[in-house]
Amino acid sequence: MTDLAVRRVNWTAICIAAVTVLGAALAFLLWATPSTSGEKQWFDPMIPGGWMAWTFPVALFFWVIASLLTLFTILALRFPETPRTGILRIETTRGDRLFISLLGSAFICLGWLFFAGPPLWWALALCLVFAAAVFRWV
Repeated sequence: MTDLAVRRVNWTAICIAAVTVLGAALAFLLWATPSTSGEKQWFDPMIPGGWMAWTFPVALFFWVIASLLTLFTILALRFPETPRTGILRIETTRGDRLFISLLGSAFICLGWLFFAGPPLWWALALCLVFAAAVFRWV
C-alpha cells in the first residue's frame, strides 16, 4: 500500500463506533440499575452481596473515566500535540493535564468530605473549575 492509503483514516467511523460502544455500555448500566415497582433505586447495589458497592453512581463514575480515556485517545491520534510548559514549569500534554485534573479532583473531594461532609455537589463544581484551570494554565 502507498503512504497515502495508509494515512487515510475514516475518523467519522471511528468516532461513531466509540460513541456506539460507550452508549451501549451506558444503556446497559441504566438497564442493570435495580428497580422496584418500576421505580429505579439508584443507590441500591447492582450486584447484591458483591465484593464492592457497585451502585449506579459508582458505575457511572467509571463509565465517565472510560469515556474520557477514549476521547483523549482519539484526540491524541487525530490531533497530535507537542508538550507545552505551564505555570508548574513542567511539560504536559492533554493526557497529563487530564491525569492532574483527576488526581487533584480526588483530593478536593476527600478534603470536602473531611471538612464539609457527604453532599459533594459543591465539591463537584469546584473540581470542574479546577479541571478548567489545569487545562488552561498547566
